[in-house]
Amino acid sequence: MVKLAAFLILASSSVLVADTQTPSSFSGDFVIKVNYRYLLSKPEGYDDSTDKKWPLVVFLHGSGERGNDLELIKKHGPPKLLAAGKKFPAIIASLQCESNTLWNPHSVKAVTDHLVKILQVDPKRVYLTGISMGGFGTWETAFEYPDTYAAIAPICGGAGVRWVTSQRLKSLPCWIFHGDKDGAVPVENSLKIYDALKKIDAPVKLTIYPGVGHDSWTQTYANPDFWTWLFEQKKP
Repeated sequence: MVKLAAFLILASSSVLVADTQTPSSFSGDFVIKVNYRYLLSKPEGYDDSTDKKWPLVVFLHGSGERGNDLELIKKHGPPKLLAAGKKFPAIIASLQCESNTLWNPHSVKAVTDHLVKILQVDPKRVYLTGISMGGFGTWETAFEYPDTYAAIAPICGGAGVRWVTSQRLKSLPCWIFHGDKDGAVPVENSLKIYDALKKIDAPVKLTIYPGVGHDSWTQTYANPDFWTWLFEQKKP
């Protein structure tokens, strides 16, 4: 019984220290006024060498996690996995949108540039991904700044009429995810931009989950193949 109690104490303690995400913020002027809070996670071994450069993953949450409480963005995606103790061989920056606002591509770009400047980031391996509203934000940012990211992964989002300018993303690796039973963001949003990119031979992939509703992100981020693909992408 004593051994069991000791084990439970150690187990609960490991859960408490598993989350290595640090609250951070960035404010400044970049096309517009930028004011984003974010959770920052550095990989194991980050501080061992100042010469080593690491991949950077920027994550954009959905509409339900907006506000000024960073704990909200741990509900889904990479910040949820990190909070549970998942380790990534990359720097993970999970941004937070203020209440009643949408993702602004210029602001996302500004925070990305800031992180590349202050951290040991490999500028050829910077990635952008997001869910729902964050999926839309991923598309918007990629269209505005197609040369910034080595790859994007928009999940249950959409590019709207941006598909008519798909040529801007001709060289950007992209993996799109959506559930075919999504009642919040119709799967046609992803199908339309996928078709436009395929027509110009862009490096695009599409995964449609049969029978899945709006939550097409849980199995995406839990899939090791997704992370393998993402970290293999590198700007020339």
